[in-house]
Amino acid sequence: MPEDESPTLLRRQLGRFLREQREIRGLTIAIAAQEVQLSPAALQRLETGRPQKLRKQDVRALCELYEVEPEEMDKAIDLAAQAAKNPDITALGGLFSNAFNMYIGMEQSARSLITYHEQIPGLLQTADYANALISAFYRDASRDEIARRVDIRKKRQVIVTRKARPLAMEVLLHESALHRVIGGPRVMATQLRELAEISKLPNVTLRVHPYSAGMTWGILHGPFVILDFGTDRKGKEIEPPVVYVEGRVSSDLYVEKREEVQRYHELADAVRADALDEIRTRDLLRRVAREFEA
Repeated sequence: MPEDESPTLLRRQLGRFLREQREIRGLTIAIAAQEVQLSPAALQRLETGRPQKLRKQDVRALCELYEVEPEEMDKAIDLAAQAAKNPDITALGGLFSNAFNMYIGMEQSARSLITYHEQIPGLLQTADYANALISAFYRDASRDEIARRVDIRKKRQVIVTRKARPLAMEVLLHESALHRVIGGPRVMATQLRELAEISKLPNVTLRVHPYSAGMTWGILHGPFVILDFGTDRKGKEIEPPVVYVEGRVSSDLYVEKREEVQRYHELADAVRADALDEIRTRDLLRRVAREFEA
């Protein structure tokens, strides 16, 4: 894909949403385009996020055709407006805004990901561990709201364990995540034992980056996720790869420039070089779990 044809963050999210809604309805691009008076080429460009004039009326017409719920339709139209106004945006939302489920949408579409974390990643968390983390952050939320968020997190995990084309996931986990007590010793023991078991899946690689490795590149770089979306039958990228850096209490950051994505791959290579192998990682997880059980 030529550089000036690269889809931008907001266009990609909008296109992904519209494509998923069309596929849910079982419509081809040709039929959907005809129904809303667009050319098939225009709809294809819209779904792949490639540059073109974004019209809110087109997005509304497609959402109506796909029978999208009013709230989701409003979000899609707003996303189209944002994409038209500020197409090059790379910082969005943060934990106080779901940003139209920006990251979750990318995660669901990814074929593989590489992540470095300093806590257990959401895709591998037990319900009790997730509940403790979410409760600590959303301190004023009701029990029902906490339960809803935990349920969403657990449902996301199906992409790792499903039989048909599961997500290929490489996790580089800092050793501090094993010792930072989330939810109490019992919760931690169960979480670490379950982590050791899920790391046996053929699509999951889990390695601990030990304290003894010091700081990679001499910096505290923090967590990141590299998402890859694979290629189509012709070998072309379905979507360009992207790096997600969680904003915690500020804006989330999405890195799309190829040279910057490559730097994160180099960072992952450096972390990987000093990480324990998979067998020693499982041994460490089980040993620390026993310590929590003592």
